Amino acid sequence: MTLKDIPLQTHVSCGDCPIRHRAVCARCETDELVELEQMKYYRSYEAGQTLIWSGDRMDFVASVVTGIATLTQTLEDGRRQMVGLLLPSDFVGRPGRPTAAYDVTATTDVVMCCFRKKPFEDMMGRTPHVAQRLLEMTLDELDAAREWMLLLGRKTAREKIASLMAILARRDATLKLKGGRGPLVFDLPLTREAMADYLGLTLETVSRQISALRKDGVIVLDGKRHVTVPDLNRLLQEAGDDSDGGFIG
Repeated sequence: MTLKDIPLQTHVSCGDCPIRHRAVCARCETDELVELEQMKYYRSYEAGQTLIWSGDRMDFVASVVTGIATLTQTLEDGRRQMVGLLLPSDFVGRPGRPTAAYDVTATTDVVMCCFRKKPFEDMMGRTPHVAQRLLEMTLDELDAAREWMLLLGRKTAREKIASLMAILARRDATLKLKGGRGPLVFDLPLTREAMADYLGLTLETVSRQISALRKDGVIVLDGKRHVTVPDLNRLLQEAGDDSDGGFIG
């Protein structure tokens, strides 16, 4: 079963879930998956719809199954800033925290696998697999936030676009259980307007830099959304990263 095979209102068995190898339940045993089945349900959202408002009381936690959402913080004067992306397999909500810290908005159509919060918290206390995996995901999220601070604060417009392309290409390859060797092919889930908003660039700059990366052979575009990365290492170099994903000083 692939990500695109999941209808918006279909219940998917945990064993057949396309994000299971990356999600919070990745290390669960059969009996633990049965327990999760009893507390889960699905929610679907259309592009542009708000999933969660900052300050809302949350009675669930969730994994993104398909689609992409943005995390946004709003200042008192109404200014808004995107502070993160939620990609398939990412975790939504915080056990032990009663309210949401950010607005969560669907950038594309989104399907979330939701778990009732209290039963999930109880299971975490009894199940090292779940608690350990959630800790790993939280630390990965912290690393990603630090990398994003570097991207927004120090990288050029070309490096910002290349970095975002690399993030999306690598996540798509991981979900498809595809190694980093050979061309990586994925559909760009963000409009250029959304990319500009997220990266702190103008729409014209985003379009110009994408065209430049295509002209230089770093990426191949089929239409506006279908992207091929012939050589991931070259894309990482354009992003200011080395082949291991580290920053080139």
